Amino acid sequence: VCWKMRMSLFLLIIFLAMLFPDAQRFKRWSSSAPMSPVLQNSLDDVNMLFEFLLAELEIDRNLRLSIKDEELASLRKAKEFDTVCNDIIPKSITEIRRLSARLSDYPRVLKKEDFERTVLTMVYTAYRAARSRKHQKDSWAESFISLYKALKHDLMFSCSKKPLH
Repeated sequence: VCWKMRMSLFLLIIFLAMLFPDAQRFKRWSSSAPMSPVLQNSLDDVNMLFEFLLAELEIDRNLRLSIKDEELASLRKAKEFDTVCNDIIPKSITEIRRLSARLSDYPRVLKKEDFERTVLTMVYTAYRAARSRKHQKDSWAESFISLYKALKHDLMFSCSKKPLH
């Protein structure tokens, strides 16, 4: 199974975990971040990212994401996760719609870091949708669906193409 399929599966599980909070009860695994980190460089990194996403995330008033679990939040990989989530991925509906539009016209397979950041943007939109009221909830949900469609297209496209770096 390719890493993109695994990430997509993890995203689905995370989305379901928000719908079913008891699914988040999960045993946890017992320097500064690079300027543009990639969170998944190995299967262990993918598993750690999964742990971060299953640990309850919090969005503060300044729209900064953080991991509530202090032990997980203290890990070096968590600092990279913080950098990606708070300094790289788009946070406003307008920025996310722009990203979706760019992705829908993207002529080749996404690079690993672009795929990863799009998945994290989807996680962010799902969290925002879950915590919003009617009109805003609809906007966040539409953004989530647009990102989902873009990633689905990328997954289908990647079956026959190799990424261009």
